[in-house]
Amino acid sequence: MSVDSSPIQPTKPVAGRRSLFDKVLFVHLAALAILFLAQFVLSDYHHLTLARVMVLASFAVGYNILFGYTGLLSLGHAMFFAAGLYGAGLAATQLSFGASEAFLAGIFAGLVLSTLIGMIVLRTSGVSFMIVTMMFAQAGYLMSLYFGEFTRGDEGFVLQGDIRTAHLFGLSFDLTSPDVRYNIALALLAVCVLVCLALVRSPIGRILIAIRENEERARMLGYDTYRNKLFALVVSGTISAAAGAAYALLFAYVGATFASIQYSILPLLWVLLGGVGTVLGPILGTLLMFYLVDITSEYTSAYMLAVGVALIALVLFFPKGIIGTLRDKGLKWLP
Repeated sequence: MSVDSSPIQPTKPVAGRRSLFDKVLFVHLAALAILFLAQFVLSDYHHLTLARVMVLASFAVGYNILFGYTGLLSLGHAMFFAAGLYGAGLAATQLSFGASEAFLAGIFAGLVLSTLIGMIVLRTSGVSFMIVTMMFAQAGYLMSLYFGEFTRGDEGFVLQGDIRTAHLFGLSFDLTSPDVRYNIALALLAVCVLVCLALVRSPIGRILIAIRENEERARMLGYDTYRNKLFALVVSGTISAAAGAAYALLFAYVGATFASIQYSILPLLWVLLGGVGTVLGPILGTLLMFYLVDITSEYTSAYMLAVGVALIALVLFFPKGIIGTLRDKGLKWLP
């Protein structure tokens, strides 16, 4: 019996998957392109505001990897954001690091902290995991107050002088320039989005989703759920730290407020508003909530009431967040 040695031709499903991936990539690149073009039409106020939103959205993207794709509800992510914030700020002021080196120091601080904390907190699950992460975050906040000689506590400290200039590949970037600040914030967000997109569409991303849906079944299939959850937490914490380091350097302020429980709850709300387990959801959620607070605070001191009403409306009309609900309604190809 003869054997057909001709090369195997690609099947239609493979081509379909490639086409789908191209569509997904196009949508996310288009969203980043819109943010790039927006800087040319925004007023000075919104130019600065959107730069801040993009850095905080990077924080939300990192949080979403753990919560949205792995199913681990953390109330302690402020400690990772603060690790990057203080890692960069203290490296610049106490160790005389340049801006680029300080940024790397902030990322390294988040990497080390998330690894050490993850090895401990992942011994718990469910509500216990949520409580333990909150306890560690609160301990970090108290430490930032206790070592006020260096951190300046809630008052914080401002980065000045040479640290406001970044040197990279022989080029100098003035971090006080609105255009430079905006585009660095956009570059950070773009990297975070593309890393998240690549992760969730990779085999390990599928494993994380399997753990989110049914951890016991994933374990029965032979996957090391502890190791995969630790990987997700480290990636999530490192991205959050990168956002914190960028915030310190771009906006020249480091303070203990960013280590408080508020900054562990905010990324959760941003993700819930935009869409849990979607790549673009955290960006949309951060943008909407930031401007909701900004606009309502101009008219009333009870602006959090407006946020509460918005969240109630969200639960009623968009139970899986805006992009998450749209995905369920018909855009099922969105990751």
